Amino acid sequence: MPRGPGARTTSPTTHRLSSPGRPPPLRSRDPAERARDPFPTLPAPSAARSRGDSGAWGRGPEERLGRGAMRRGERGGADGQRPGSPVPVGKASLEEPPDGAPAGRAGGPGAGRRSNESEVYDDGTNTFFWRAHTLTVLFILTCVLGYVTLLEETPRDTAYNTKRGIVASILVFLCFGVTQAKDGPFSRPHPAYWRFWLCVSVVYELFLIFILFQTVQDGRQFLKYVDPRLGVPLPERDYGGNCLIYDPDNKTDPFHNVWDKLDGFVPAHFIGWYLKTLMIRDWWMCTIVSVVFEFLEYSLEHQLPNFSECWWDHWIMDVLVCNGLGIYCGMKTLEWLSLKTYKWQGLWNIPTYKGKMKRIAFQFTPYSWVRFEWKPASSLRRWLAVCGIVLVFLLAELNTFYLKFVLWLPPEHCLVLLRLVFFVNVGGVAMREIYDFMDDPKPHKKLGQQAWLVAAITVTELLIVVKYDPQTLTLSLPFYISQCWTLGSVLALTWTVWRFFLRDITLRYKETRRQKQRSRADGSVDGGVDGHGHPPGPDDSLGPEEAAREGVPAPN
Repeated sequence: MPRGPGARTTSPTTHRLSSPGRPPPLRSRDPAERARDPFPTLPAPSAARSRGDSGAWGRGPEERLGRGAMRRGERGGADGQRPGSPVPVGKASLEEPPDGAPAGRAGGPGAGRRSNESEVYDDGTNTFFWRAHTLTVLFILTCVLGYVTLLEETPRDTAYNTKRGIVASILVFLCFGVTQAKDGPFSRPHPAYWRFWLCVSVVYELFLIFILFQTVQDGRQFLKYVDPRLGVPLPERDYGGNCLIYDPDNKTDPFHNVWDKLDGFVPAHFIGWYLKTLMIRDWWMCTIVSVVFEFLEYSLEHQLPNFSECWWDHWIMDVLVCNGLGIYCGMKTLEWLSLKTYKWQGLWNIPTYKGKMKRIAFQFTPYSWVRFEWKPASSLRRWLAVCGIVLVFLLAELNTFYLKFVLWLPPEHCLVLLRLVFFVNVGGVAMREIYDFMDDPKPHKKLGQQAWLVAAITVTELLIVVKYDPQTLTLSLPFYISQCWTLGSVLALTWTVWRFFLRDITLRYKETRRQKQRSRADGSVDGGVDGHGHPPGPDDSLGPEEAAREGVPAPN
C-alpha cells in the first residue's frame, strides 16, 4: 500500500525492535508462536529505488526539498530521536543506512529539517501503487491511437473532427505530464494527482493565450464550441435591491430579504474560505484578504453590478458568517494537522481491518506538515513578498467576476465552477512553493513551477479583461472612494518607510550612543588601574604614619 515517497529505503535486511528481557526472534521459530508475537517482524523494504523502477510515480517532494527535511526522528540527540520518546515501528530499519553507507547527511541527522516542519515516520513500503508505470501508460496510449487509426472510420464532420483532435491532443499531453513531469511539494494522495493539475495549468494557460489573441467578438463566439448556449450577452440583474433586514410592508414574510440571500453561494463562500485558509495557513493574512476584498466590492460596484450588495450582506453574511466561520474551521484543521503524528505504514503491515481502513482514509491527508511562518515585519523583502501575495490573491478573486462579465459566462455555468475547482487544487501547491522560495536561504533559487504558472494565469486573465472591455475598467472611481484608497496607500507607504528605514536608523543611533556610554564608563574604570594592570589594593591608600603603625614600609 502507499508509502511516503520521501522515505529512505534500506538494504533487504529484516530489522526488529527488541524489548528488555526478551530475546530477539529467530527465523526458525514456530509459526504459531510467531502469530502470537505482539511485535511482528516487518518485511524488508525494497532496495533503493531508481528513476527507472519507481521514480515517475513514487518519487516525493522531500527527496528534492532535502531528504532530512521531513525525515523521521530528527529533533533529538545524535541518533535523531527525541529524548525519552518511544522508538516507532520500523525505526531501526529507517535509521540504518543502506549497504553500509554512512548514516545521515552532511551536517548530521536532521540537518535539513526546519523547525516548523513535522517529523515523519515511514516504514518504507514500496507497493505497486508507487511504482513507475511509464511503459504501461505508453502501451495503452499506443493501443488507443492504433485503434482510432486502423479500426475506426473518420467522420466527415470537420467541426467534430476538430473538437476530437484538440481533446485527443490534450489527453496525450496529460498522459505525458502525469508520468514524466517533475514532482511538486505535495505527495498525497499521490504525486501523479498533482502532476495532473500541473499539466492542466499548462493547458489552461495556453487556452487563455489563444483567447487573448482573438478579437472580442471571435473570442466570445469561440466559447460556443465549448457550449452552444454561450456567446450571448448576459441579462441585466438587480443585485442590491431592498436592503431592509425587517420589511414591515411584507406581512407574510418580513425577513424575505434575508432568505433571498441564503442561496447556494452561502455554502460556497464558507467552503471557499475554509480551503483558502488551508492554503495561506495564517489567520491574519486570511482576515486581511477577506476584509480588503469587501472594500474592493464597495469600490468597484459602479463597474460590475453584482458587486452591489447590502451592507449586512457585506459585513455580516460574508465577513462574519461565511468567511469568518470558514477561516475559523480552517485554523482548527491546521491546528490538528500540525499536532498530528505522521506515521506511515504499509497496508499489509497493519494487522487489523480497522487499522487498514484508517490507513486508507489517511492516504488523503498530507504526508507531512509545514507550519507557515510568514513574518512580514521581519524584513523589507518579506514584507514586499507578503504584500505581493495578497495582491495576487485579490486579483485572482476579481478575475472570477470580471471574466464572467467580459466573456458572457452565466454565474451558474459549469466553466465558472471548473475554474474554481482548478484554483483550489493548484493554489495550495503554489502557496507552498512561494513559501519555500521565501524561506530558502540559498542565494540562487527559482520559483516553483506551479507558482510560476498560477502567476502567469492570473496576469493573462487580467489582460483578457483589459482587452475585451476597457470601457468598464476605465470608469473613474467616485471621488470619496479614490480619497479613501489614496489615504490607505499613503498610510501603508508611511508605515513601510518608518518600519524598515526610519526605525532602523533610530535603533542604530540609540545602539551607537549606548556603546559610547559603555565605552566611557569602561574608560573611567580603567583609569583607576595601576601600572601593572591591577586595581589598587587596600594598602595603596595608606600614608607614611599609617604604614608605620601597620608595619608596612612607607612608599618613597
